[in-house]
Amino acid sequence: MSPVDDRARYRPNPSVLTALKSPRLLTREVLAGLVVGLALIPEAISFSVIAGVDPAVGLFSSFIMAVAISFLGGRPAMITAATGAVALVIAPVAPTYGMDYFIATVILAGVFQVLMAVLGVAKLMRFIPRSVMTGFVNALAIFVFSAQVPHLLGVPWLVYPLVALGILVVVFLPRITKLIPAPLVSVVIVTAVVLVFAIHVPTVGDQGELPRSLPELFVPNVPLTWETFTIIAPYALGVALVGLMESLMTAKLVDEITDTHSRKTREAWAQGAANMLSGIFGGMGGCAVIGQTMINVRSGARTRISTFFAGVFLFLLVVVFGDFVATIPMAALVAVMIMVSIGAFDWHSIRPSTLRRMPKSETFVMVVTVVAVVLTHNLAVGVVAGVVTASVLFVRRVAHMVAVDRSVDGDTARYVVDGELFFASSNDLTTLFEYAADPAHVVIDLSRSHVWDASTVAALDAIETKYAAHGKTVELVGLNDASGTFHGRLTGRLGGEG
Repeated sequence: MSPVDDRARYRPNPSVLTALKSPRLLTREVLAGLVVGLALIPEAISFSVIAGVDPAVGLFSSFIMAVAISFLGGRPAMITAATGAVALVIAPVAPTYGMDYFIATVILAGVFQVLMAVLGVAKLMRFIPRSVMTGFVNALAIFVFSAQVPHLLGVPWLVYPLVALGILVVVFLPRITKLIPAPLVSVVIVTAVVLVFAIHVPTVGDQGELPRSLPELFVPNVPLTWETFTIIAPYALGVALVGLMESLMTAKLVDEITDTHSRKTREAWAQGAANMLSGIFGGMGGCAVIGQTMINVRSGARTRISTFFAGVFLFLLVVVFGDFVATIPMAALVAVMIMVSIGAFDWHSIRPSTLRRMPKSETFVMVVTVVAVVLTHNLAVGVVAGVVTASVLFVRRVAHMVAVDRSVDGDTARYVVDGELFFASSNDLTTLFEYAADPAHVVIDLSRSHVWDASTVAALDAIETKYAAHGKTVELVGLNDASGTFHGRLTGRLGGEG
């Protein structure tokens, strides 16, 4: 692809400039950002509690990261903020070592993510199978839904009709008009009902105290020693890996939903820069958040404007309009998030007709991914488990796809090897030849195969050795250029004699 075509491939559509010139598009982006800003508040507070820090730490982290990623990120319309996955990884740091070590861990995690971007980690995304992606999406939907369950237990009975009202608005309003995001209207209506009728139900203010001041620079007071590094590095690396994996998977999901392309490598280093900025201002760090990203995209947002305003509105809502935001009933936000989870789940993947057509191995990989996420509450663990399972199943399947056809013409035996030769498939290769029965000259035709690793070269050497023990010669023919070069470099040198 030429540089011109590459630029066109990744050019945002619509662009920020186009949206700024269009009142309709700009309004849609701004309103989507407002909805996301509202939805970020309770989750940022909850994730702060999980991480063992003050709610202001999570809220400021979400504000800083959302604004930073709107300028730096490679995936327009994706929301980055404090997340549960990162909170779970970094949770032991603050209670054990204190806030200074906590912030140092966040900053180091950002450095690690930038280094991973430089090393091209984002390019590994193409090795994630579709079944793992489907499992990731379904697990996220379950994760988002399960996070709402605590808000529905042990609460006044009026919470349930309020949640039902919010869901009805989200479902039916788009059939009337799409000018205003249905989630925003839902929050406004449910809040108005609660305030007008003085209904006493849990509110955003009950989740934790909202900050009243601007974030300040936070320089962690930790000794710059190897001991400090050994303490925080394991946690920082965990945050970096989990955050980067969740962000890149979410970016890929948004690519598919919006039928656009994004720069994954740029997104990787942007996540690192955003985490460093978050730490410098006393935030807890984070990554892409699937729930709020889905709210943003489903509301029609497609540019960085919505991401920017999500951060700005979050800041204004908690610092300037904190008293009003505190009165918003949790039922309103729970209704929105329930609909997000329902919309995010890939229902097609579990239809009986799909399950009948889909190979059982594909379905199994999806289930492994979902179960691993649900059990560990860690999206990265689920993705790794899914990829490993898919790889093992693929290797097993390919290992049995090598065939050897034998024919004898006079004093020559000819073997045609058909299939990819690597450690799994070549292990049994030596058992497919008639060493004693073959004539003096043996030809092994490898024109229909490819030599991928040293295990295959060792297997071919073993075959020649076995024939030599019977006083017979072996001729390898048909090797393609790559296989021939690879074989020539290693043959005879894998048994210690070279």
